[in-house]
Amino acid sequence: MQSNQNETVVNLALQGGGSHGAFTWGVLDRLLEETWLKFDGLSGTSAGAVNAALMLDGWAEGGRKRAREKLREFWTAVGEYHTFTPFRRHPLDVWMGRFGFDLSFSYHVFASLSHLISPYQWNPTNINPVRGLLEQHINFSRLREFADVKLFVSATCVETGRIRVFRREELDLGAMLASTALPLMFHAPEVDGQHYWDGGFVGNPALYPIFYECAATDLVVVQINPLRRDAVPKTVFEIQDRMSEIAFNASLASEMRAIHFVNRLIEKGALNQERYRKVFVHRIEAEDEMRPLGSATKLLIEPEFLERLFGFGRAAADVWLQTHVSHLGRESTVDIPSMYLAHK
Repeated sequence: MQSNQNETVVNLALQGGGSHGAFTWGVLDRLLEETWLKFDGLSGTSAGAVNAALMLDGWAEGGRKRAREKLREFWTAVGEYHTFTPFRRHPLDVWMGRFGFDLSFSYHVFASLSHLISPYQWNPTNINPVRGLLEQHINFSRLREFADVKLFVSATCVETGRIRVFRREELDLGAMLASTALPLMFHAPEVDGQHYWDGGFVGNPALYPIFYECAATDLVVVQINPLRRDAVPKTVFEIQDRMSEIAFNASLASEMRAIHFVNRLIEKGALNQERYRKVFVHRIEAEDEMRPLGSATKLLIEPEFLERLFGFGRAAADVWLQTHVSHLGRESTVDIPSMYLAHK
């Protein structure tokens, strides 16, 4: 990008998706290179929340450069855990350069058992490697004091089924674990007397805090989970993958429809424009690259795989910067009706 680009402020919404969050790492790494690009608020869920917290904690410590370093340090550490996990590709897949678990005996054994035995049974002491990674790489005290950018982290309340949004000033290890707690892998963390599961069920990510609490009119969604599949899934694993994608995109689609509805009312003059403002929606994605990766690979943390996703993210962000920056503050670059409204 040209160095004379006018300063622009945007909000970021970061989807969750396990190890696929390395895609968002690549996106943030590229965006942080553009000093003219400012951030008003970040909303994230699960891996998206972790990326957002890492970015802002690094920024608080040493600016954009340190933010990029901290993100790389974290994801490098994630990759180092690969040797301790049961989620391994079959040697034939490794040899052929395929990323997936179709031939992985260890993955299929775990996947089968996880639907028969709960984590409270097979993991009674609640061993959670995410806890150690978060403790090592995020200084929550420093993060809570960093008031330059707003941060919203979503989790799903088990008891009520409702969303809980943690603001930056109340974030701690418990809140982050709540946002990342996969029900079939970890115990539900308790925060303020309530128990929580992964935020992706009800807000992936939550957009409404951005509308109510941020001033920037441009919303950039970093989307991990593919919206569209061109073929009907036939195998058990393909069906499970598609079910997961639909479920974890549902809340985002709902909020996108609300944005479209309010924007149309504003255009028609039916709403007070001093109270309501249009939201310009943009999206950074790489569906062609991410679509071949099944949802199961969200558990794959091989360093080679994470770096591949990082590369996808940087490339997608670069394309977005080259093609859509001129629209910021003027108009949306996402066709919400065709992407998120009811199919006709």
